[in-house]
Amino acid sequence: MNKNGINNNMLLTLALMALVVLGWQYFVVRPEMKTEQAHQAALAHQEKTHPLTPGAPVNVPGMALSSTHMGRDAALKVEGVRVAIDSPLLDGSIALKGAKFDDLRLKKYHETTNPKSPEIVLLAPKSTDFPYYAEFGWVGAAGTPDNAMPSDQSVWQQQGSGALSPGHPVTLTWVNGHGLTFTRVISVDGQYMFNVADSVTNNSPGAQTLYPFAYVAREGVPKEQTSWVLHQGFVGVANGSETDANYTDFKDEGAPAKTFSSTGGWVGITDKYWMAAIIPPQSQNFDASYLGATTPGDVKAYQANYRLPARVIAPGGTAQVSHRLFAGAKVVDILRGYEKSQGISRFDNAVDWGWFWFLTQPLFWLLDIFYKFIGNFGIAILMLTVVVKLLFFPLANASFKSMSKMKKVQPHMEEIRKVHKEDPQRQQKEIMELYKREKVNPVAGCVPMLIQIPVFFSLYKVLYVSIEMRQAPFYGWIHDLSAPDPTSILNLFGLLPYHIPLWVPAYLSIGIWPILMGFTQFVQTKLNPAPTDPVQAKMFTFMPLIFTFMFATFPAGLVIYYTWNNLLSVTQQYVIMRREGVKVHLFENIKLRRKN
Repeated sequence: MNKNGINNNMLLTLALMALVVLGWQYFVVRPEMKTEQAHQAALAHQEKTHPLTPGAPVNVPGMALSSTHMGRDAALKVEGVRVAIDSPLLDGSIALKGAKFDDLRLKKYHETTNPKSPEIVLLAPKSTDFPYYAEFGWVGAAGTPDNAMPSDQSVWQQQGSGALSPGHPVTLTWVNGHGLTFTRVISVDGQYMFNVADSVTNNSPGAQTLYPFAYVAREGVPKEQTSWVLHQGFVGVANGSETDANYTDFKDEGAPAKTFSSTGGWVGITDKYWMAAIIPPQSQNFDASYLGATTPGDVKAYQANYRLPARVIAPGGTAQVSHRLFAGAKVVDILRGYEKSQGISRFDNAVDWGWFWFLTQPLFWLLDIFYKFIGNFGIAILMLTVVVKLLFFPLANASFKSMSKMKKVQPHMEEIRKVHKEDPQRQQKEIMELYKREKVNPVAGCVPMLIQIPVFFSLYKVLYVSIEMRQAPFYGWIHDLSAPDPTSILNLFGLLPYHIPLWVPAYLSIGIWPILMGFTQFVQTKLNPAPTDPVQAKMFTFMPLIFTFMFATFPAGLVIYYTWNNLLSVTQQYVIMRREGVKVHLFENIKLRRKN
């Protein structure tokens, strides 16, 4: 290949690198920087939303149109009398009008690291700007009058008084005036699971055919909540396999619903850290669907639902069914606890383990052990990195030994190029003989690194999705490992008395940890054999700088992991190079490459 070809390839490579950085900014950084804020801001600022039209594919009642929009406090009052929810991890209320789960906050999680900041709002009433709720009920067979079944406008009566709390269930009743009495007993445990025990007593002269159903619905999902790194949207398990769908699957008006049937499983709607999911009796078959619609105001609404088989209730008889609702944080221990104790199929799939689930799950298990033992998530990350380095020690050794041999023969290669600079074919032949004589394989150093890529990506995935890292402090200025380093080079890391304007791109506001990461990567490149082509050498020189800008937008926990990993790699490579008899003169290498 001639010099122009090489230069063109290098320019193409640099262009692709720039596209990677820009793509990362657009598809990952922008969404993730705004996700948490957008979710809460939507409660007060999003445009008026409209729900789905009635008539889901499995004959589940649709979401009724919200004719008014108001603040959260006002909406809670408009809905009328409510039953308070007070558990160790949850607070909120259930509306007696419709017996809806539409007011739920997470006590343990706040919008910011300030413990006095507002709690995370999970469920919200229909008349707010960001409705998110769950409903349970019954639908009648064809020909059943509309007013014979409870709807979201039916006002239930509480039997007795008091708040819903662990060990203190509440009982609600509704009489339809046609001989049917509906009774609902709601209980909650000490975490995030509600049990909804529904029964219908038939006091009419004829048999009644009813179908139990449940659904989770949300309206007006912020666009910032989508990311290619993480699945957010519909999630569930059917027939032992994960069954999910993206919000974008329903971006077009009239997009068909995704329907399926199963015995055992669950369906819901998930965010990065939170989820609302409905769980039918695991021994019964159910028909389920995910569907979405676009309202005239171009606002999206979504519903995950299921319907159970018909219950034929004879005169004087009673039909019963027990649903469950999970509404809370996706803590892996809690999810797996429910999976084991309540027999919920693959419930920990609520966490997006990714394609390499066979790697991400064991890595999380080990990380979680360290976290529980140490009590600091940042230290747990460092310990996990050491374990991974030890597991890949033989591969890394092979890679670094190959690089050391390449570095050892590099002066001979330079001499060959000088002697045969006018004869490229002779030059190539002499270099290949040098490789053979010194037992050097140029690609041997790359193969072990390629094998490690899935593990490195899996580590990234684990750290990215772990709610345990959310707002977890480290040392010094890092108060939230899931957020980017808060310091900035633009104000000399806080020494200058001004804040960085919001309009400044995040990748320009580089913090201390991204700089440390870039420096360790720069040192590592200087320990490796220098590329023979000057354009390629300059490209590799700029790589640490490019990654420094990119890592400025990463969560601090990820940057700390990569920095620590680079430091361990540099130490390992230095020791191996010395053992191989290769002199390490870092500053001389820097000067030499500048001359090149």
